[in-house]
Amino acid sequence: MISFFICLFALILSYFIYGHFLESIVGVDETHVTPAYRLENGVDYVPMNKYKNLLIHFLNIAGLGPIFGAIQGALFGPAAFLWIVLGTIFIGGVHDFFSGVMSVRKDGLSMPDIISEYLGDTVRKIVGFIIVVTGILVGAVFATGSADLLSSLTGVETHILLIIIFAYFLIATLLPVDKIIGKIYPIFGIVFLVMAIVLISALLMNPHYTIPEFTTPGLYLTTKSIFPFLFVTIACGAISGFHSSQSPIVARCMENEKDMRLVFYGAMVVEGILALIWAAIAMAFFHGQPQLAVIYGATPAVGVNEIATTLVGPIGLVLTIIGVVICPITTGDTALRAARITVADGFKLDQKTFMSRVKIALPLFIISFALTFVDFSLIWRYMAWAQLFIAVAVLLAATVYLIENKKHFIITFVPAIVCFVIAVAYILQAPEGVRLDSFVANLISVIITAIFSVYFIFKYEKPSKSLNEE
Repeated sequence: MISFFICLFALILSYFIYGHFLESIVGVDETHVTPAYRLENGVDYVPMNKYKNLLIHFLNIAGLGPIFGAIQGALFGPAAFLWIVLGTIFIGGVHDFFSGVMSVRKDGLSMPDIISEYLGDTVRKIVGFIIVVTGILVGAVFATGSADLLSSLTGVETHILLIIIFAYFLIATLLPVDKIIGKIYPIFGIVFLVMAIVLISALLMNPHYTIPEFTTPGLYLTTKSIFPFLFVTIACGAISGFHSSQSPIVARCMENEKDMRLVFYGAMVVEGILALIWAAIAMAFFHGQPQLAVIYGATPAVGVNEIATTLVGPIGLVLTIIGVVICPITTGDTALRAARITVADGFKLDQKTFMSRVKIALPLFIISFALTFVDFSLIWRYMAWAQLFIAVAVLLAATVYLIENKKHFIITFVPAIVCFVIAVAYILQAPEGVRLDSFVANLISVIITAIFSVYFIFKYEKPSKSLNEE
């Protein structure tokens, strides 16, 4: 329990210390007219206050990620706590903050267009493709997780529930951002966090459960090595490139630059806290029992339902429906909204009319719905791996951004390299990858990463054209 509270305190403190440090590096121009006002169009560019943006962005980036990933990551024992904390503070928080800053200062552009300015058009196309695919996968994964649990609770066929969920996805994605997202998502964001607080409080007050310490033996419950599998399993609770696809949604609604730290770094810290809570709950609740290993290879919604109903009784059922059904659905539709925006920005397509949005959204939804019939765990693993490459691209773009502005670029470059080596090591040894021996795969990944790092520094760490920053 002591380890858990130390990690919790570190996350909270990071917002005020490291978050402020990052803010001091990029600076804040309170006189800058943000895209929400300069490009206001009543659809995607709509001014909203900072607390509404914070809660919307938190819900957009969270969903099932910090719950399912953390529960699966609990198989690695308390090592998961360290990854969540260090990842959130020095990698995920940095990634989210800079993706938001660059978007706010670049007319609310989506990440591929921002990346194009700093890393070139080829990288833009690759990242744009991955972001769209990730948005489609997130929609499929979150809809499937929600439908599976609803089906087990109501007896309604999963495919019928999926049709209903995707119908909602389409409506919410096509409507202006302030009509549904701006009105009800802040409420769901609060409820989502309250759910975790209620469950961890109930667990802490129950003498039958004990949150393990870093020194607790016998809690390593999987044969998979911590590196790189833990780092990919817990993605949204530590670092997820998916978050950068969501940043432009609220960047287009930001009223003032002084809100950037609260909205972007703050939301990542809150998500880290959420992941920390769920990892602790899973470790204490199952405590090495076989059920946790079973959950690792299945839909973790079953585990969430068992945890909630056991800890807080009938109230747990309500919390489960909110946390594993409603909130993930709201994240799924913003993932698809981000995919629509990315496609529209990439092809310079106007999105003011309803039919112009339908033409882009409908094909994306059809593909996402089709993917709901694919194995859940396989989709999750590919999604977690793909988002690491998006994170690498965003962090490298931020590195060039800092280099061109003569700022301390090491704060974004090191996280980019960490994500790069994890991604390469994973695909070289994962079952869905090359399947090399772990030692060989890790050695090759380090060599590739070292070569790439030298190449990048040689290419970009030199005087370059000035950045026309607004």
